[in-house]
Amino acid sequence: MTRGNEQLRRAVDESGYSYGELARNVRAVAAESGVTTLRTNSSAVAHWIAGTQPHAVAARILAEALSRKLGRLVTAEQLGLVRIPDTADESLGLEMGQDPVDALTRLGRADIERRSWISSAAYSVPAAAHAAAAAARSVCLPRASATVRPCGTAGEREIQAVRQMATLLTAIDQRHGGRHGRSAVVQYLVSDVATLCRTRFRTEAQKRQMLSAAACVAYLAGWKAFDSGEAGLAQRYYLQAFKLTREAGNDLHTAFILRVLAHHGMETGRGEHALDLIDAALQRVRGRTDPASEALYVVTRARALALAGRSRAAVAAAARAARLVDGADETEMPFWAALWGSASACVGSCTALAAELLGAYDVAERHFSQAVWSESGSEYQRITALDLAHAGSMQCRQGHVEQACTTWGKALELMGGVRSVRILQAAESMRQDLAPFTHRGSRAAVEFDERARLWLAGEHV
Repeated sequence: MTRGNEQLRRAVDESGYSYGELARNVRAVAAESGVTTLRTNSSAVAHWIAGTQPHAVAARILAEALSRKLGRLVTAEQLGLVRIPDTADESLGLEMGQDPVDALTRLGRADIERRSWISSAAYSVPAAAHAAAAAARSVCLPRASATVRPCGTAGEREIQAVRQMATLLTAIDQRHGGRHGRSAVVQYLVSDVATLCRTRFRTEAQKRQMLSAAACVAYLAGWKAFDSGEAGLAQRYYLQAFKLTREAGNDLHTAFILRVLAHHGMETGRGEHALDLIDAALQRVRGRTDPASEALYVVTRARALALAGRSRAAVAAAARAARLVDGADETEMPFWAALWGSASACVGSCTALAAELLGAYDVAERHFSQAVWSESGSEYQRITALDLAHAGSMQCRQGHVEQACTTWGKALELMGGVRSVRILQAAESMRQDLAPFTHRGSRAAVEFDERARLWLAGEHV
């Protein structure tokens, strides 16, 4: 006879969920994680509490659903559920107490090997809350392992090599998308970069610079995971970047990663802690950084305010970001902020996203259209294409169908050859936005819908 699962029963009782409510939230987390086959219902929850073991993916998703409600990290093992195959640690990369270099090494290896437990990892809301709390309290995080490489001492040349590689790999990512060269970036992170983080440097200052450079590569690995549709894995990489900058003692770089975490939460549809994260970032940078970089934080706060429904404050923050970046010398931006392109274009894109949240589609359209990432668009091909796709969507929502189809046509031209899940999602959204107009027989809509359909069919081959 199967024994009941008292650990799971206690957690469900503490959450206050009914079986039906828990099942709905499990399905919601599964959908966020790209798991489309999970059909959890109240009967399944009852069976699990009675002692039936769910499969590993369901167990992890159930743990995340309960974690969000309870406000703390809860693992499947703590709930008395099945151990994850391949002896994986499902909390890997989420807890503040883990050594970031060790976590990066293990995350990277699981990523390269395409372990199912990590590729389907859910975005952790409690982990975002813990990062915001750690930033606010300035808690001391664990130091990276001090294991010394036997071949000697490193210095400035090694730091510059990592920075140059980060610059090169980021530029390739911006043009060709996150799925292009992803394994190469992760392999570089877990081999060369992780090894250098454990190496003796000539000075403590150089050691700190190395940790900061490593955070850039960790962020890039996370970004590539996100652009490949794996938001939970991306978050784990970002959290290690956060811990590396903290260990490096670089408050300004730490602030940048806090901004990344806030932005990621909003992009993932889990912006509950975005405002806390960006406020913690602004506390570090205010009066200590250049105007262009400060504008990035302020405009991210504008978007978080818009998400929170604070429209007046959001508009004021967006206006302040525009003033900061107007005429700013972007060559003053630190290396890790300048890596990701034009601050002016970023302010435009984020302002547009805030305006969209507030329902100001005409304002959003204007800012998306005016966000110029490069003269040709090819240097930042992915983000330029995405901004054009968003601009077309704003035009369509205003009923300007022919104009939207023209804008989307330009976006499709730039999307060719970009290996990115977000690009595919943007093209699919074009067809969804057009559906009401194609049903009415709009010629422009019908013709472009067929073009988008054929484009998607070619990309999915």
